[in-house]
Amino acid sequence: MSLNKKSRVLALLALCFLPSIVQTQDGGVGDTAAQLRDAGMKSGLAWEIVEGLTTEVGPRLAGTEADHRAVEWTKRKLESLAFDEVWLERIEFPVWVRYHESAKIVAPFPQKLHISALGYSGSTDGEVTADVAGFTSLEALQEAPLDQVDGKIVFINYFTERTRTGAGYGHSVKVRYDAGQLAKEKGAVAVLIRSIGTDSHRFPHTGVTTLSTDPLPAAALSAPDADQLARIMERGDAVRISLFIRVAYRETGYSWNVIAQVNGRETPEKVVLIGAHLDSWDLGTGALDDGAGVAITAAAAHLIGELPQKPRSSIRLVLFGNEEAGLWGAKQYAAANAGILGDHLYASESDFGARAIWRFDTDNPVLMEAAMPVLEMLGIEKGEAASSGGPDIGPLQDRGVRIFRLQQDGSDYFDYHHTADDTLDKIDPEQLRQNVAAWAAVSYLAAELED
Repeated sequence: MSLNKKSRVLALLALCFLPSIVQTQDGGVGDTAAQLRDAGMKSGLAWEIVEGLTTEVGPRLAGTEADHRAVEWTKRKLESLAFDEVWLERIEFPVWVRYHESAKIVAPFPQKLHISALGYSGSTDGEVTADVAGFTSLEALQEAPLDQVDGKIVFINYFTERTRTGAGYGHSVKVRYDAGQLAKEKGAVAVLIRSIGTDSHRFPHTGVTTLSTDPLPAAALSAPDADQLARIMERGDAVRISLFIRVAYRETGYSWNVIAQVNGRETPEKVVLIGAHLDSWDLGTGALDDGAGVAITAAAAHLIGELPQKPRSSIRLVLFGNEEAGLWGAKQYAAANAGILGDHLYASESDFGARAIWRFDTDNPVLMEAAMPVLEMLGIEKGEAASSGGPDIGPLQDRGVRIFRLQQDGSDYFDYHHTADDTLDKIDPEQLRQNVAAWAAVSYLAAELED
């Protein structure tokens, strides 16, 4: 899907009436932001980056050889662009790898089920076969008596609501995080959850569970298979499932945050941090999550780096390692840089796919006033104070770093998120360019209009 007709018209109007717009801006700042926007709408760099990363590296499960290749590939790419500095920041974390996953109903109606093991899931000892105990929510499992769960495979059939902002995922992801630990406490032998997604495909969504000692085998069941299992259980007979999961876990692994910077002309020690996460799950090629975010923010920062006059403060691009299994890179960046977080003027992340941005959120009226004449031409609405700068920005926000948010349309993001269907063909190059245009303009203004 491409930008809607209104957005196209507005973008054209921006180019036609640019002189009258920039005259209202102070000191040419709006002029420069508009030029960055227009350059972003013409740039093919973001597509080049995400196409290269997903083709030449592919999936990038944190701590694996593929993840390390992604770090090397990205560092070389950034070194070829308009950055003053590029460096790596080593991070450490546990490493989890899947090897095999399969499931089938053995009674009363034998048939195969499509599953995906969840991050930090345990392995079964060969096949484990048990009756199923079904629930519609975590709360229902919490209230269940022990004899209803002990020795059984727990199945939680909780639905994820489709929303533009992704709020439905926020409501349902707790099931994925907590189901294994809760089921283990009640004596279950394994846990299956309805895939945390909004699609109707037989591509189950993976994702991380709570890291624990001796975890239960845990997997997501594709939405159609969850519906099928629920229908069979409604017929009243006991349902038995056979499950086979084999994974590996080691306590210590490593990767890197990949960092690049455009140094500011007056206060280079002060930074506007923009970024994404470089790792991905292992099922697809990590195009939407988060190759697109890597490409968008890198391309935007590159455009700023090419300006004849750099912004007052620095633009720092941080491509975080191991976001998927617990924000490891983000947490360690915040800890390692704790002494200079007071010089972080803003932080924000692109980690919601590649659809068009539709709203800009900030609590700074100066930044909002400067940005909106530029962003309106991209079909972007004026928002409100941002509640989050993105998952990896949380540890910085917790330490007082100011945030902004460029809200993307996430209506179909959770159709593909964490699945084998997260591939390059889901990215629209035109909408990708709109993201670059917005990120370049806002990041520049945030670094230039230091208040």
